[in-house]
Amino acid sequence: MVDPSLRKRASTARAALEAGHLRGPALRELFLTIPAADRDAWADELLLLEEPPPSRVPLPRGGVPYLPCGVDDVLTMVQSVPIGPEDDFVDLGSGLGRVAILVHLLTGARTAGVEIQAALVQEAQHGAQSLALPAVTFLHADAADVELAGSVFFLYAPFNGALLVRVLDRLRAVAERRSIVVCTVALELAHVPWLTPRSAPSPTLHVYDGGVR
Repeated sequence: MVDPSLRKRASTARAALEAGHLRGPALRELFLTIPAADRDAWADELLLLEEPPPSRVPLPRGGVPYLPCGVDDVLTMVQSVPIGPEDDFVDLGSGLGRVAILVHLLTGARTAGVEIQAALVQEAQHGAQSLALPAVTFLHADAADVELAGSVFFLYAPFNGALLVRVLDRLRAVAERRSIVVCTVALELAHVPWLTPRSAPSPTLHVYDGGVR
């Protein structure tokens, strides 16, 4: 929940988003004027994201229940990679779409989310469509079973165990074709030989350069 004054600012900013006027650095600066403790809730007000509907389908072994990534990590990632309009950004385990939508709005990059829970995909698609964002798409699929393509990939600890190994195999296949960047929150991949870690831009965000020679 956010207080009434912040809710009013979110409503005003939402109108600017819908009109296509609030993008890039202006949106970033607006987020930085919101108290840090309120940014995540304010982002949900801005994007009209509701509480996720209950999952009616069991997650696969190694899957992690949906938990949205914090806005501060998204802001840091966009700046530290950096992500630009020429990038194809893919969120693996995209939930309600907060990260994919924000990355597009902040950078102009084409963004996609892969999510195994159909109800979350439906909500994420609605969120992107409500802002008329054709460059933001969501796929209902298991990230370990789809052929991936992109330049920047994001994982917010959505997998572990054997499932994570399979997802990393999919990412390695991309890295055999082109150089990529892999960003993670609450998940360290220093043990993966084809990933080269950068200096951590924050205590929770990790960035890796990926390439197989």
